[in-house]
Amino acid sequence: MDAKIVKLQEIENRYNEIGNLLLLEENVTDIRKYTKLSKELASLKGSYDAYQDYKKYTTILKDGEEMLKDSDPEIREMASMEVEEAKERLNELNVKIEQLLLPRDPEDSYDCLVEIRGAAGGDEGNIFAGDLFRMYNYYAESLGYKIEVMESSESEAGGYALISFSVKGLDAYRHFKFESGAHRVQRVPKTETQGRVHTSTATVIVFPDVEDEDVEIPDSDLEIETHRASGAGGQHINKTDSAVRIVHKPTGITVNCQDGRNQIANKETAMRIIKARVYEYYKQLKEEEEGRIRRSKIGTGDRSEKIRTYNYPQNRVSDHRIGLTINQLDRIMEGKLGDVIDALLANEDKEKLLNENL
Repeated sequence: MDAKIVKLQEIENRYNEIGNLLLLEENVTDIRKYTKLSKELASLKGSYDAYQDYKKYTTILKDGEEMLKDSDPEIREMASMEVEEAKERLNELNVKIEQLLLPRDPEDSYDCLVEIRGAAGGDEGNIFAGDLFRMYNYYAESLGYKIEVMESSESEAGGYALISFSVKGLDAYRHFKFESGAHRVQRVPKTETQGRVHTSTATVIVFPDVEDEDVEIPDSDLEIETHRASGAGGQHINKTDSAVRIVHKPTGITVNCQDGRNQIANKETAMRIIKARVYEYYKQLKEEEEGRIRRSKIGTGDRSEKIRTYNYPQNRVSDHRIGLTINQLDRIMEGKLGDVIDALLANEDKEKLLNENL
């Protein structure tokens, strides 16, 4: 039997199995398990639906070919039309299924954590960080995702020196993972009196929001401190030790959270970020040891790697990793980021196909 059909049958079986599992009361009452099963079901739906269509048109083709042997010319003419349509649909489905069955990054279906920092350009870099956050907010809304700010440090001139947030929704990490790197903006700052174009940057890093079972961190590896949350200029914004700082001692990774309602909320947020960063740290180490380049030609996700330029005078966005240029910067900054992300995902699929055929 064709390996492709075997794989599709496995997906169909698992899809039906999950459908039954979601009906069990023990899973309905376990929100975490129910959510995980629902996400898996949604991730399989595209392949499941394609397989149902494949079986349907395979049957139509088989029946039509039998009808072509009929002695009645009208029946043969009708059968000929059905056969041609079935062959056309099956050709389309074969291409679609080939893409659907490509190996996916294990983290693609995860929620994600995004961190944006103003970088080169001082105030203008911070303002641009705020513009990127707004763009991602609109893009997430267009996909039905939910954004929750986890940590922020506002800039007096506007924007953010730092803002980190979570994105929740089906395949959230898949749609945000290519945003890691340096984003460069070319425009005339509001403070520029002579109309000169300045170049500034903001950096973005995206982590999968990993499950507890994906990364285990012993308590002995963590140093947890509480302190008073402070605002701009060092002014205390409360008089209790509600802010939480966590250090992962083996790696030196440090997270400080103070925007939550209380110490418990800040600790929960800090732990989520620490787990995501530690997971990513050891993942990169493993990939380097195995001699692989992370994310192939798309990029390493390094904050210093310039991945995209936003040129305001020419209303142009250029993604340097795949040579994509779009003269619709105004639309993209309003969250219409789909064309860019789709092109990056298509390039990823293309590279996977090449690797599969090597």
